[in-house]
Amino acid sequence: MAIFLGFVLLTVVVGGYVLIIWPLTFWDLANLGLEKYISWIHPILWSVFVGGSLVGHWCFGGAAFKSRQRASIPSTTRSRR
Repeated sequence: MAIFLGFVLLTVVVGGYVLIIWPLTFWDLANLGLEKYISWIHPILWSVFVGGSLVGHWCFGGAAFKSRQRASIPSTTRSRR
């Protein structure tokens, strides 16, 4: 019950901050006029998304943690008769 009440309290505090304080800080960058760079922003966002997806697949797929095995080279030995 205490964890649930703590979660509710945290949600209310963060929600109040987002509704009241955040719009007053202009951190959303809406007033910078970035519309002229839209042709650059879309490819950058897509490349970040695709790169993050590939890295996530590589990491969570287990390929990042597999040890590579060295190729075994058969040694040539003389047979003694």
